[in-house]
Amino acid sequence: MVDTRDALSQARALDLDLVEVAPQADPPVCRIMDYGKYKYERDVKLKEARKKQSRTGLKEIKFRPKIDPHDYATKKGHVTRFLSAGNKVKITIMFRGREMAHTELGRKILDRLVGDLGDLAIVEAMPKQEGRNMIMVIGPNKRYLEDLAKQEARAAREAAKEAAALGSATDDAVAVDRLAEDALEPTAEDAAPLEPTAEAVAPAADEG
Repeated sequence: MVDTRDALSQARALDLDLVEVAPQADPPVCRIMDYGKYKYERDVKLKEARKKQSRTGLKEIKFRPKIDPHDYATKKGHVTRFLSAGNKVKITIMFRGREMAHTELGRKILDRLVGDLGDLAIVEAMPKQEGRNMIMVIGPNKRYLEDLAKQEARAAREAAKEAAALGSATDDAVAVDRLAEDALEPTAEDAAPLEPTAEAVAPAADEG
């Protein structure tokens, strides 16, 4: 506990600010800090939090009862991507004209989609008819995504270990090759030209 004037003097000496953080306390609690830096960091954290909130939400994908197989595969890929990112997905089957007499076609598409997504998706709102649309809401299976992330991390670690082992083995093989090359290379003595000996240079003496 210090006098307010002393606290202000300490803050000025450090070129910082005296900020009251708990005015309801008795006596009030203050902190010497860089208030400008604090505000900047707080704004950055709030901005990141808003980004995360905007990234995770409710997405919507629309199908037609007589959708083309290629279009179905494309839209299923979008649904998979949304779920993998942690989003819920609203699946809408749009009926037009006489298609309203065959709403079972829309239900077949929804059942097929759920089957194709497998453990990735959880049906949060069962299909229901709303006017000319049939709507179903699915969400990500968080436990499945967590297990998948763990498997991917484990596979990445194993791949890193194998790469390190392969690199070590390659280095050893290179070292062996270099030793073999060194063994095959002629030494200085082998490479030097042979000097003729005195006996070889001198002509042979005639006997007798």
